Amino acid sequence: MRRPLIAGNWKMNTTVGEAVSLAEAIVSELKAEAAVDVVLCPPFISLYSVGEVIRGSSVKLGAQNMYFKEKGAFTGEISPLMLKTLCRYVILGHSERRQIFGETDRMVNEKVKAALAAGIIPIFCVGETLEENEAGRTGEILTRQVSEGLKDVPAEKGIVIAYEPIWAIGTGRAAVGDQAGKTIGLIRDVAAGVMGQMAAEATRILYGGSVTADNIAEFVRESQIDGALVGGASLKAGDFASIVKQTASLKAMP
Repeated sequence: MRRPLIAGNWKMNTTVGEAVSLAEAIVSELKAEAAVDVVLCPPFISLYSVGEVIRGSSVKLGAQNMYFKEKGAFTGEISPLMLKTLCRYVILGHSERRQIFGETDRMVNEKVKAALAAGIIPIFCVGETLEENEAGRTGEILTRQVSEGLKDVPAEKGIVIAYEPIWAIGTGRAAVGDQAGKTIGLIRDVAAGVMGQMAAEATRILYGGSVTADNIAEFVRESQIDGALVGGASLKAGDFASIVKQTASLKAMP
């Protein structure tokens, strides 16, 4: 069975001090929780400080982005070499990176391969816009993003995929559980065509997009959904802990 995973993407929120306090509160809330992999993804400036807070706990650290070159004249970028001693995970291809900063499928693929080569687990994001969804193009868009993003990616490396419909991110308009489950089933089928059926069945696929403590249950009840990439709700320790605990209860492994 696939082990559930809940990742908190703090985006461009929290000062270093606020990040430390939030991480301390989350670790305290989740002291006894060991049935779910939990990842916190603070801003770059807080990675070291949050890493010190979670040291010795079951909570893991993730970055929000990464460039695919190891070093060089890339002002403002962060390389795999800089992250590999700090982070276990890294979010790649998030819709905000694609839409606001112009990241292409090819660039995301390069980042995924670079992360794996450095021993960092990518949380590889895919998702369609509202216009694409309403035009019936969800399957087409996701097939392209998954196929291009996983091109030449070693199947045995344990990549995580996150389905984040762009129309649901930060809008309060989450997909319904069965809809998200069917779409994630499609993503798994496309992944199987790229990496093989066994690897795809072992790959954890998360849902993201206005996930809250009130609606997490309808998503993780779906057999295809292995957890969530949580945005705004991850900035509240109690809400985030509730999401983790509900996931542990509903996805309890024998």
